[in-house]
Amino acid sequence: MITILVVLLVLAFLGALPTWPHSQKWGYYPSGGLGLVALLLIILLLMGRI
Repeated sequence: MITILVVLLVLAFLGALPTWPHSQKWGYYPSGGLGLVALLLIILLLMGRI
């Protein structure tokens, strides 16, 4: 379960990078949202909920 979450999180971070022409106008919005999700997952992991 944890391995699947890590793989999905890495893929989401790579998809949110503003390196492709269609995503250069997005700014930091997608990566900021993914950072929040990553922070929540880390907190849940430390609390033993996942």
